This record gives sequence, structure tokens and C-alpha cells, in this order.
Amino acid sequence: MLQALTNQSRTSLGSSFSHRQSLSNRLGRPQHRQFAETTTSSSDKKNATLTVRDDGVALVRFDQPDSKVNTLNESLTKEFGAIMDQIERDDKIKSVVLLSDKKDCFIAGADIDMLARCQTKEEVTKLSSEGQKMMDRVANSKKPFIAAISGSCLGGGLELALACHYRIATKSPKTSLGLPEVQLGILPGAGGTQRLPKLVGLPDSLDMMLTGKNIRADKAKKMGLVDLLVDPIGPGVRSPEENSRKYLEDIAVRVAGDIATGKTKLPVREKPLTSMAGLTSWALSTSFGRNFVFNKAKKGVEEKTAGNYPAPFAILDVVKNGLENGVEKGLQLEADKFGELARSSESSALMNIFFGQNQLKKNRFGNPEKPTKTVAVLGAGLMGAGIAQVSIQKGLNAKLKDMSREGLARGEQYIDKNLSTSVKKRQMTAWEKEGVLTRLTPVLDYNNFKDVDMVIEAVFEDINLKRKVLAEVENNTGPDTIFASNTSALPIADIAKGCKRPDKVIGMHYFSPVEKMPLLEIITTPQTSKETAAAAVQVGLQQGKTVIVVKDGVGFYTTRILAPMLNEAFELLTHGVSPDRLDKVMKKFGFPVGPITLADEVGIDVGKHVATNLAAAFPSRMGSVNLSPINDMVEAKFLGKKSGKGFYLYDGKKKSPNPEAAAIIKKYTVGENDSKISDEDIQLRMVGVFTNEAIHCLQDGILDNPVDGDMGAVFGLGFPPFLGGPFRWVDTYGAQRFVDKMNHYAQTVSSGERFKPAQLVVDNAKAGKTFHSKK
Repeated sequence: MLQALTNQSRTSLGSSFSHRQSLSNRLGRPQHRQFAETTTSSSDKKNATLTVRDDGVALVRFDQPDSKVNTLNESLTKEFGAIMDQIERDDKIKSVVLLSDKKDCFIAGADIDMLARCQTKEEVTKLSSEGQKMMDRVANSKKPFIAAISGSCLGGGLELALACHYRIATKSPKTSLGLPEVQLGILPGAGGTQRLPKLVGLPDSLDMMLTGKNIRADKAKKMGLVDLLVDPIGPGVRSPEENSRKYLEDIAVRVAGDIATGKTKLPVREKPLTSMAGLTSWALSTSFGRNFVFNKAKKGVEEKTAGNYPAPFAILDVVKNGLENGVEKGLQLEADKFGELARSSESSALMNIFFGQNQLKKNRFGNPEKPTKTVAVLGAGLMGAGIAQVSIQKGLNAKLKDMSREGLARGEQYIDKNLSTSVKKRQMTAWEKEGVLTRLTPVLDYNNFKDVDMVIEAVFEDINLKRKVLAEVENNTGPDTIFASNTSALPIADIAKGCKRPDKVIGMHYFSPVEKMPLLEIITTPQTSKETAAAAVQVGLQQGKTVIVVKDGVGFYTTRILAPMLNEAFELLTHGVSPDRLDKVMKKFGFPVGPITLADEVGIDVGKHVATNLAAAFPSRMGSVNLSPINDMVEAKFLGKKSGKGFYLYDGKKKSPNPEAAAIIKKYTVGENDSKISDEDIQLRMVGVFTNEAIHCLQDGILDNPVDGDMGAVFGLGFPPFLGGPFRWVDTYGAQRFVDKMNHYAQTVSSGERFKPAQLVVDNAKAGKTFHSKK
């Protein structure tokens, strides 16, 4: 038993304890029977409607107007409350089915705007309490409620489903269940922290709430989160989606009727002690078992968050409180913590990232006149293959070109391996994988490029090579074909110099690995046409990217702001701060990896090349750092992870300090030793120059607005999400405080001119202004 308990309490918190027996055999496969329906309430209620059938089964349909999804906003909850009044009064209603008329959404969660509008903790706490009461009305109803779930069932949507007495879901890749509130810096606030553990067990419930992960329908069935699965239906007179929703409704109606008449009994949630699940459940009901799981979970949270995110710790406290002191006390603490977290700076930052992402889903240039259907990617390395993969996965046709058959084969294998992994993880079927691969065409030449709408080059970072490739593309494509350069730092105008159609040239800076990194940085020159920009943004959005658009210049935005931070890390190395300490201190600040590990992953030679170019462009801020240690490392072939040696030595997944690199650094070490520089100074010096350069980019017109700057830093460079991005961090930290700190370093650190604060933040400090408007 203890071994089972230990296995269930890993950092991932294990898999499910309970396995619900399928009811499909007992219920059979119902025919599409027709019933007379009497509409008892519709009038002007557009978010939710109630229909009562002659057999006593009531259907509550959610369909929020002018929205692709349903959210628990103020109007929907008010209408649902009125419907609940009618359900409770009407003796003809024997059971209730909750379902959605949206294509791929049951309920996507609470309305985040509603939370953001609250000005006090008390307002948010009241929202939570009211949500709990609504869910309690469902859970405590003598009339059984059945949730018929198709599509996303998240946050408050899942909390409503949890309050129901029975849950049915379509076995579709588009059906997902989850409590993602932790990703917004809050916790489930409508009873989810209390109901989920009772339904699926403590480890699985903590895993869902602490990670915010989505659960597929088939896994939800195994966990006990869903009672019955319904297979999707193929096309007929109606579309497959419509047929599947109708089939789900028919089954839900039958289940609701059978439960109401007693023909079908509600599932027994308690597990017998004779089963492993029951025995484990009993162990977790003891103080020893609970403490074991909670201590293990808390340790995992501390390791993953460095204590920077309060929400996971609050979730642990609330769940434990409910288990030890009863549901009523648990709900009280849930509402209190919900209000506290929603008004925290961390939640504000995370919610603003959510709003920023939504803002960037809109193409600021409008829809292109000629939509892109076929792209060609030049270079089948990891970057090129990744670009081709995200293209074909999202419905674009892609040609993948390389100079050699061997290189092309490696690119194809890379894509095939990634898609096979998705099949193993059940993110797609084998049939879907084959369908995706049919959109990929590997080629060795430019034949048949006349039908290509956009060419994306992913060749080596050499301006002469890129110009040569651009000339080849112009000679082998039509006059409307767009040329996009995937460069991380070379000015697009320089690449386009002397080309035939500069209005068709644009930068599309992807981040590696492309299939995992969410950001796409699009770079426009003064000659780039609006149509070209619109097409590039549309392709990026179709590929599933968070797209920012910046003006052309050395380093654009992301590379330009990353370089001074890495420069500062190199400077600190020569003042006695060890690579390991630098990495640990910056991870503690909130970055996913430390700067030295990042330098090794990017490549020391690449870093040297970029640093040299940026030093020439911005000598006062980036020209004072001594790059001699980096030059020596490149000469010694210590190029980072790709060569097995950089600042660290790499042996498979193992990493250890490289003593030869340390000897090179020691040769150039001057000034302070490690112990004299505080962790806070290390953090603020590095984040300070990073943020100051971001402000320079806004000041110089590289950025259009602070939102793009924050999104680019968070999704492209790993700036801590709980701080919201460099511009929001300055707003929180205080502009005057930031200016004072930068001036302090400018006066006390050697070659301190690089710390001189940008005039824009100096002006903000004097005027008491912020980069983002205060809500």
C-alpha cells in the first residue's frame, strides 16, 4: 500500500486511482427518437434557454451571442439563476441536461474581464461566494443534473459539470476538461477545490489544479471525472460536428430519463477497501497519507516556481483545509483566497498576458487580399523543418527545400518523429498524422515554385548567403510571391538591398524549437507593403503563433534586448561570479533557464557574432563589455551544447562545469570577487539593462506599443510571466525607483554608461506616468 501511495505522489502526482465502469453496454446505443417539446422559457434570454420535454427531461442550452465560446459572465449566470428558479418550481421537470450549442465549447470558464473590473478583494470574494452558491443549487438539487460535454469544459465550466450528478463527454480530440485558473494566478473559485478531490482522488485533483493541464475525454473517463463517453458521429445530412452534438444530446436525454425513473442508478463514488483504489483512498484519508501527498506536492511546487507564484500554495492550503475541516470551511477559505489572489500583482500580470495574447490574435493590417495557401521553406535543418511542421499541421501546404538529399531526409525524419510523438501522446491519431504529412513536399530545386505564395528562408546567418537566396527566389517565383527571412539579427533592409521587389520582403523571426516556442517576431521595413505584412501575420496566426510586429533594425527587438543581459552576465563572470551562481540567481528571479545555460544553448559563436554587431550599432550601451573570454572560447571550440563543451560540459542529459572555460574566464577576471556582489544586484543589473533596452526600442519606434514588448519578452525570451513583461515590471517596480537604481549602477559599476536610463523612462518618472494605463 505504501509503495502505491509513494508512486501516486510523484511530482507529477500520478495517474488516477479510480476506474469508472462504462455504462454504454447497459444503456445501449439509442436511436435518434423524436419527442414533443414544449418551450417554457425563451423570451429574451439569449445566453441560456430552458426547454422542457413531455417526458420530464429539461434541456438547458448555453449559447452566448456574438461569441465563439460560452463564458460564465454576469448575464449568463443571472439567466441561469432564473432558470434554476423555474426548474425548482416546476414539478413536471424530473431531470435536467446541461449542454451547449457552440461548436467546440461547453463552457470555457469564467469571464476574466469581470474579474479584472473588480477593484477590491471583497468584490472578488463575493463573486466566488455567489458562484459557489450557484453550484450548490445544482449539486443539492433533488432533480438529477447531467452535463453533456462537447468541446472545451474549463474553469468555471468544469466546476459546473462537477456540481452535476452525472457527466457525459464526446470522445473527441476537441473535448478537454481542466481547471486552468492557476495559469492566471488564481484558484478554482466556485467549489472546484472541494469537489474535484472527492471525485477523482487527491493526487489527480492536485495534478490538475497545480498544473492547469487539460484532460482528454478518454483519460477523464479513466480518472472518474467523466461517467460515460460518446463516440463522435460521421457526416450525414448535417456536418459531423452537428451529428455528434445531436447524438450526445440523445444519449444525455436517455440517461437523464433513466436516472429520474430509477432505471439507472447514479454511480457509487466510494471505492471498496478490497480494491487498490479503495485502499489507497483510505490511506489518503489518514493524516499521515494526506501529509505525505501535500508535502510532496509542496516540495514540487517550490522547485518549479522558486516561490514566485502564490496560487499553487493557496490551492494546497484550500484543498487540505476542506479535507480536514469539512467542505463548508473549505469553501469559505476558497472564496477568501480567490479574492486575495485575484488582487495580487502576480495575478494582475498573468491576466494582462492573457489579454495581451487575445489582442495579438487580431491582424493589425487586416486580412490579406490574397490568402497564403502554400509556403516554401528553404533549409531543412531544425529551424526549417520546424517551420514546415507548424505550417502543415495548421492546414498550409509546404515545400521543404534543401541542397542535399541527406539534409532533406533529416528534415523529413525530424517532422515525422515529432508527429509520431504527438500520436503516442494521443494528441492526434495515426490517420491524422498521415493526412498532415500529405501536405509536405520535399524538394531539391526551385521547380514548381511558381505556385508558392510565400518563401521562408532558414539558411545560415550570413547576409551574403541570404542575399543570394533572395535573388534565386525572385528568379524562380511569381511577382506576388513574398520572401520572408528567418534571421535573428540581420537588418531586413540590408538583406533586401538590390532586390527586385523590396515591397515583398519581410522578416519572420521564429524561435527554436519552432514547434514548441510560441512567439513569432515579424519585422517590417519602410518598403514592406501592407499586403505583405498582412499575409505574414496571417500565416503566423494560422501557425498558432503569438505574433508581434516590430520595425527593422539591428537585432530587431528580442535579440536587441537579450544581448545586453547576456553581456552583463559575461561582465559579472569577469568579476568573480561563477556561472552556476549566475544561473541559480536568475532562475530564482523567475527566468526558466539561467543566462549562462542559455548562452550555451544558443551557441557561444552565435552569441559572439550578435554581440559584435550590436556593439557596433550601440557602442555606449553594448560596446564596453570585454568579449575577450568569449573570443578565446570560440577559438578553443567551446561553442556550447552543440559541441559538447561551452561554459558547461555536456554528457547526454548531464551537465557539469567546464574547468577549461573557467580557466579562460579567470585569465580575464578583475575587480570584485563573488561574495561582494549580492544576489539582488546581480538580478537588477541584468534585468535592468534588459528592460532599459526594451524601453529604448519603444523610444526608437522599433516597438509600436508596450504590449508587444511584454509579449515578446515573455513568450520569446522567458521573462518571468508573473512579472508581466519588462514594461509592466517597471510599472510595478516604479519608474522613479528604476531610474534611481540604474543611475546608481551607472555611477558605481565600471564602464557604467551602459546603465544610463532611457529618456522615456526618465520622463515617465518625472511625470508619474506608467507604460500601461492603470485599470
